[in-house]
Amino acid sequence: MIAVEPMSPQKPSMLRLFSALAVSSCLLTGLALPVLAQGTPGLTIFSGVERENQLGYYLDYDGRPGVRDRYRLRIPADKMETAVSEFFVNYPDTYRGRFDPDSVRLEVDGDEVSLDEVVWDQENRVIQIYPTEPVPADTRIEIVLSNVRNPNRPGMHYFNALVIAPGDVPLRRYVGTWILSISNEG
Repeated sequence: MIAVEPMSPQKPSMLRLFSALAVSSCLLTGLALPVLAQGTPGLTIFSGVERENQLGYYLDYDGRPGVRDRYRLRIPADKMETAVSEFFVNYPDTYRGRFDPDSVRLEVDGDEVSLDEVVWDQENRVIQIYPTEPVPADTRIEIVLSNVRNPNRPGMHYFNALVIAPGDVPLRRYVGTWILSISNEG
């Protein structure tokens, strides 16, 4: 007859510990994957843009070269120090994508606001957005550029946010920079 050694009290607790670690790591990995797919800036080293000036964004279709996409360019409430009557998004001459001014939306604290006009000035590489009424200070802004044709070549592109406050001196104020990544990885 074979003698069975009784299980020590330490083995069940070690087994539970390893099981808990395995389940936890699976859950954390499952949660991390959707975050990576967002296309937000994440950790950017040596960008030339100070961390406090980097703005968040989301590319709905992963920013793959040569395909249609939707850009969600975000400006946090703490960057909206004054009311804003005009928004400008300028981009570098290395960006060879195409925009559809008829497919631009402006959302303030999650609610879409009506626009008087959106102008895409291709020569000066700027999108000008004119809300019907000034956007209040201390609000979260999301500029939604739909029906965008991404450039055919991968690369990093610095889009700048500039605003004009209502009043008589129309000076553009720099708000921050979105560092967009167009890449083959999706």
